[in-house]
Amino acid sequence: MKAVIMAGGRGTRISSVANDIPKPMIRIKDKPVLEHEIICLREQGFKDLIITVGYLGSIIMDYFGDGSDFGVNIEYYFEKEPLGNAGALFRIKDKLTEDFLLLNADSVFDIDFNRFVNYHKEKCGLATLFTHPNSHPYDSGLIIADESMAVKKWLTKEDNRPEFYKNRVNAGLHVISPKLLSKEITTSKIDLDRQILKPLAGTGKMFCYDSPEYVKDMGTPERYESVCRDFKNGTVKARNLKNKQKAIFLDRDGTINKYVGFLRNIDDFELIDGAAEAIRKINASGYLAIVITNQPVIARGEVTFEELNEIHNKMETLLGLEGAYLDGIYYCPHHPDSGYEGEIPELKFDCDCRKPKPGLIYKAAADFNIDLSRSWFVGDGENDIKAGKAAGCRTALITDESKDTEQDMTVKSLLDFIRIFAEK
Repeated sequence: MKAVIMAGGRGTRISSVANDIPKPMIRIKDKPVLEHEIICLREQGFKDLIITVGYLGSIIMDYFGDGSDFGVNIEYYFEKEPLGNAGALFRIKDKLTEDFLLLNADSVFDIDFNRFVNYHKEKCGLATLFTHPNSHPYDSGLIIADESMAVKKWLTKEDNRPEFYKNRVNAGLHVISPKLLSKEITTSKIDLDRQILKPLAGTGKMFCYDSPEYVKDMGTPERYESVCRDFKNGTVKARNLKNKQKAIFLDRDGTINKYVGFLRNIDDFELIDGAAEAIRKINASGYLAIVITNQPVIARGEVTFEELNEIHNKMETLLGLEGAYLDGIYYCPHHPDSGYEGEIPELKFDCDCRKPKPGLIYKAAADFNIDLSRSWFVGDGENDIKAGKAAGCRTALITDESKDTEQDMTVKSLLDFIRIFAEK
């Protein structure tokens, strides 16, 4: 599969770091950002590259040449005049006869591209977007998908958005079908998102690929300093899903939000003081933050799947407003006991995913390649501890009482756990 890397931008926002070279040539850890990208691709077997260049593009071409010194084959398309961020694709479409990777040259990333491409092939769509949560969804464009991960809506920062939303942001990495380049566009400049991809929303032909792997735009001096730190401490490479991950699994009710019994009404959902700060610290720690929660209110007929998803959207929205995010939310909708008015009979059985059974933990571990022996489960109930221990995790119980459920740690809150955890 070919990879097209768009490297024609001027990089005006980061000119204070370097204004005499193209943005992809700014160095991180003694190598240009673009070289890090090429190495990541090469190591996973993607060696046939096309780089589109423009502003100061000769610097890129002189440095990389035909790619042979870097173990790849590189062709170039030089934009003599600005064509927009997708215009060059239409000029080289005769070279793109099969699905291809489309990447930005000014992003810092280290992801499992083969996993990404295989997912795209399974979905059989025209485009797949690499999506992830971030620490500022309130001022980012949002991608809204259905249960099959087909994109329903693509909301820009300027669009009106729902009151509560899933923290899912387009990271700027794509797998694209060349069929999209047969579209007739007459404008002199072509915008990838607005003219090519966004019109696919709601057609069932574009999908999300959610991943916690490292992808960051280094387009401002502050972001550049941040990715330099992440490179230095190993965070960038460690997040590649080829590598074993570490997670802190979190119960929901009584751990993240205030306990109100069976939570049926979205208005009753309220974050516990300090919960967002704690999850923000997890995000910075190199551990994934993953919710594992029993929700028997579904089987009992008291809350629909749609209503539960909206409750979780509220949780993600409130966390996002405080700079925190969750890498995954897993819930069990089943309940073993019958006899409730309005219950859903097909959900009334003894399943493997309801805590204290560890089924959902195993599911998350498979999805994210998690080493459970290096992970934690934090919750406020005995079933949380039993599930965590059954999965091979270390455990922390949130309680104000002297309660022994064979937990590894006893804490007063999630924030208390993080403070103690950080000292270890």
